[in-house]
Amino acid sequence: MKATVEKSVSKFKLLAAASFCALSIFALPPSTENMTGSAVAAELDVEKDELKFGFIKLTDMAPLAVAYELGYFEEEGLFVTLEPQANWKVLLDRVIDGELDGAHMLAGQPLGATIGFGTKADIITAFSMDLNGNGITVSNEIWEQMKPNIPLQDDGRPVHPIKAEYLKPVVDKFKDEGRPFNMGMVFPVSTHNYELRYWLASGGIHPGYYGKTDISGQINADALLSVTPPPQMPATLEAGTIYGYCVGEPWNQQAVFKGIGVPVITDYEIWKNNPEKVFGVSASWAEENPNTHLAVVKALIRAAMWLDENNNANREEAVKILSRPEYVGADYEVIANSMTGTFEYEKGDKRDVPDFNVFFRYFATYPYYSDAIWYLTQMRRWGQITESKPDSWYMDVAKKVYRPEIYLQAAQMLIDEGKAKQEDFPFGTDGFKDPQSEFIDGITFDGRKPNDYIAKFPIGLKQGEVVTDAGDVVTN
Repeated sequence: MKATVEKSVSKFKLLAAASFCALSIFALPPSTENMTGSAVAAELDVEKDELKFGFIKLTDMAPLAVAYELGYFEEEGLFVTLEPQANWKVLLDRVIDGELDGAHMLAGQPLGATIGFGTKADIITAFSMDLNGNGITVSNEIWEQMKPNIPLQDDGRPVHPIKAEYLKPVVDKFKDEGRPFNMGMVFPVSTHNYELRYWLASGGIHPGYYGKTDISGQINADALLSVTPPPQMPATLEAGTIYGYCVGEPWNQQAVFKGIGVPVITDYEIWKNNPEKVFGVSASWAEENPNTHLAVVKALIRAAMWLDENNNANREEAVKILSRPEYVGADYEVIANSMTGTFEYEKGDKRDVPDFNVFFRYFATYPYYSDAIWYLTQMRRWGQITESKPDSWYMDVAKKVYRPEIYLQAAQMLIDEGKAKQEDFPFGTDGFKDPQSEFIDGITFDGRKPNDYIAKFPIGLKQGEVVTDAGDVVTN
């Protein structure tokens, strides 16, 4: 094993004296009673054993935290530092310039960078971090205006899922009064942006287009979406700057605990078992450090397995880890509200949502090409991809960014070591899920036919359409 005890201790002392914003967690190498992982790590001969990974303070960074705390990185011969980042742009820029070896990323970030929306860079992913985990929250004021439009159950609680059509009269009233209806999302290529847009559009509310010169995403919009970093969402809502937002946990549940807003829908209800975050590295880093990359993916797979094993039996321990200030830093009760299989909507209306956070089951960690293509279809739908592309283009981009061959190589190593089972991984897949129809609007997505999918939406750009500098949608 590359890192001896003495070397690890020395590194720990040096890192402990570094900037207070960096998180450094030290664990002794595995004991002689558990040397299988060490032996294999030595055979891998990692090119780089000292690594720094970035993350945003969200519960879905859990695989990174667990891989630290349970010593999985150490068992792969890796000495890792975790460092929280200010926002998604800073995180991406630091991966691109090499300050970070890799990071917890929005699933759309490697795709957006690769196609040149925003910063142009070649970023890849060989590991999907989770499914689901987001929600849409509105302020108490907006909730009160929505409630008369929402059907109720026999017990008086709202019928879920709550559709955007119940919000539409409120948005229309704002428009009639000449007031902008502002909502927050975390980044232009975030799942949150696309989920919020998807939900709004399914209810007849136009979330706006991106143009070649106007990249605000607010062209022709009924609801004006803008970027707010995740931890700042509740405070921004409370200040009245926005009337609602889409964000990951624990920042929807935080609004409930603070009594400032009501989560109206989860992304599980918008698109059942949707892919959420990925672990991203630069393509050049992956080429220079293939064995290190495999070791990282192995450790993250093991962490994801632990998070879901025995019907989520380890979730309470995971919540304790995440509630620490160096990770997410929210109260245990706030994080537990969603991480342990429930979700609280209106205060006191807590419902069972066992799959709100999924880290391993349903092949959650496998980087499916079809997942990548879904994100690309939404980029095209809203004008981030400014012109029509053939189906083959979507496939080419997906294969360039999503790297399942690396994932399966790491998985096979874990199987050979006796740490995982063959049936836990989708060996033999072509990288495409079966057509999916469990969306809020019932529209079926087939990743093999992206242009047919885009054409099905009543709101959104169609084949051949472009947004002009004047904000008009015309056929090119």
